[in-house]
Amino acid sequence: MRVWKGWTRRSDADEYEGYMRRTGLVGYQETEGNRGVHFTRRDVGDNTEFCFVTFWESWDAVRAFAGDDPERAVFYPDDDRYLVDRDWVVTHYDVVETA
Repeated sequence: MRVWKGWTRRSDADEYEGYMRRTGLVGYQETEGNRGVHFTRRDVGDNTEFCFVTFWESWDAVRAFAGDDPERAVFYPDDDRYLVDRDWVVTHYDVVETA
């Protein structure tokens, strides 16, 4: 499981969500070995936090999406326009059980 977070101004949140639907979600879903995506958001003060939790069948599948350094976050061309803060690295977990 791979987890990434980024923050926008609350006023940009709806536009960023649409942008990520066209870029990030498509990128995840089109990568062979992707087992699913949870795309979440929540307002925190003046900002909106976005969190992507993705599931992968193998490290090879993660590398097919992220490149040779799977710890590095993947960014898209207009991210700088929207993001006021972001995780530059992602967190990976082994899924022990799903109920």
